[in-house]
Amino acid sequence: MAHNFVPDAWGWITSLPPFSQWRTNTMSLCICATPSASASSQPTSMTLSVAKTPPTQPSYLTFSISANYREPIFLWTSKPVHLKTKAQQSLDEQDMVQLFVDIVNQVLWYGPDNSSKPSFRFPGAQHLHGGSFSDAFNIVFLSLAFLVCIYEAPRDLRRGCLDSLRTQLTSPKCRGAAKTLVKMLGANLEDQWMQTMNLAVTNWMAEMRSSHHAPRAASPLFSYALQASGLWKVQLYCPVIAMGMEDPAAAAAQDERLLFSLTYQQLEGVVQLAYKTVRRDNWIDIEVKVDNIRSVVFTYTDFHSLCRINHF
Repeated sequence: MAHNFVPDAWGWITSLPPFSQWRTNTMSLCICATPSASASSQPTSMTLSVAKTPPTQPSYLTFSISANYREPIFLWTSKPVHLKTKAQQSLDEQDMVQLFVDIVNQVLWYGPDNSSKPSFRFPGAQHLHGGSFSDAFNIVFLSLAFLVCIYEAPRDLRRGCLDSLRTQLTSPKCRGAAKTLVKMLGANLEDQWMQTMNLAVTNWMAEMRSSHHAPRAASPLFSYALQASGLWKVQLYCPVIAMGMEDPAAAAAQDERLLFSLTYQQLEGVVQLAYKTVRRDNWIDIEVKVDNIRSVVFTYTDFHSLCRINHF
């Protein structure tokens, strides 16, 4: 169930009070918080907010992610979600699909090739049932929050929130939801999605290294396994910068341009295992053999996307 997510964006949005019962024009959910730097300073947080416009009889809602200091700094705002009637008191299934599509396209916009407009379309009503859509919605929202934190958030908030968001994205629940998400995206958009997320991890780790912080080895954020009849498939995506080096001292002596090029690369791998089961009298034999192993190194070529991090 989606309530195992922290934060549970789907559960929060679908449990909002009727619009007429709101005491203010906005409602907010904390995504992550950082402790105060000193006893006299205020803790900062990143929140998801929803605002109704106009306040009395709203005709549309907008969602936003903001960094909350004394005054909020808005980092992302959704397209308006228009209500169908003035009497509508909550978001329906179609509204949630519209918001989901908007978030997916915003994630893809952060990719290494954003020259063309992202074109994700919701694949169909079969994905709306059985709890899978709520799980996919949550992982898509967490992915957007992760990207917004890397590229848009002030540095002090970024350092405090990224580990929290990474932990959430690597939870068992998110790993299960990733399988649902890639089915919705399809093969082409799956590649774009993974390149987008791994480029963000690359930029994050590069920033940490440039400021002489030793970043933790990146978790395998973006890998998953699928099973079909007689076949196990493991899909792997990893930024090259997060991979271990045989001789780090030797790398320091290499040409800086070569090292820059090697840094902004992603390894994509597929391992396919063929298996069959044979029933015996008192046990079952499982025979497994390697069917296929493939790997590709992808180089990010859009320089502008490599330099998008907010440095204030």
